[in-house]
Order: sequence, then structure tokens, then C-alpha cells
Amino acid sequence: MKISRAMIAATLLTASAVYAATRPAPAQDVIKVAGDSHSVIFENDQVRVLAVHFKPGQVAPMHSHPANVSYFLTDGKLKITLPDGKVIERSPKAGTAGWSDATTHAAENIGTADFQQVQVELKFPVARAVSTN
Repeated sequence: MKISRAMIAATLLTASAVYAATRPAPAQDVIKVAGDSHSVIFENDQVRVLAVHFKPGQVAPMHSHPANVSYFLTDGKLKITLPDGKVIERSPKAGTAGWSDATTHAAENIGTADFQQVQVELKFPVARAVSTN
């Protein structure tokens, strides 16, 4: 059976269009997509420090962070949605800190009060310790 070049081209074009329409959009810098809740308070060649302030119900659309440390100024109740659709609920406590590897997610304040944190994003690759055992 002979397949024409036009048939192959049409198939490839259709497959490309379907892929482009269904693939997740690339995650963006949180300052670009959620500047109403995130602001840069310090930046140099090593780190970027963000002030984060979410009102109840406020959402930061899908975005990415490099490896970072967060210090929580208030208690909070957050819904984190990963690119694959998995949802994680987190309840950070005021006065605590947490580490996060580089990540892509959307975030929503599902609590009844404002949520605030300071987030320190690292600009260089994080070295991993290698076990010698």
C-alpha cells in the first residue's frame, strides 16, 4: 500500500497540533504571573528574596521556583496544585521555616486569613551530598 507524502504531512501536522493544544503551558516566573501576591524585596547574583502575601481565596497561577527556603510569618492553609493535577494541602505555622527543591505549581490560600511568608530563592545549583557508604 502506497502512502502519499501529502497523507504523511497531514498526519504529522495533525499530531503536532494536538500536542501543542494539550501539553501543559511552560511555567513562568511567579513575579510575572502573580505580581499581586509576590514581590521582590532583595536580589543579587546569589539569591532572590520574595515577600509573599495571599489574601483568602487568592491564587498564584502555575509558576516555577528554584530551590528555596521559606520563613512563614503567619499560619496558613494552602492548596498546592502540581502540573500533573495532583493537589497537596499544606498548613504552615508562623515562626517556622521550610526547604523546597525546585518546583512548579499553582498555589491558593484556602484559609480564612491573610497568609504571609518570606521566600529566599537560590540562584545557583544546589549541591547534593553523596553517601560514601
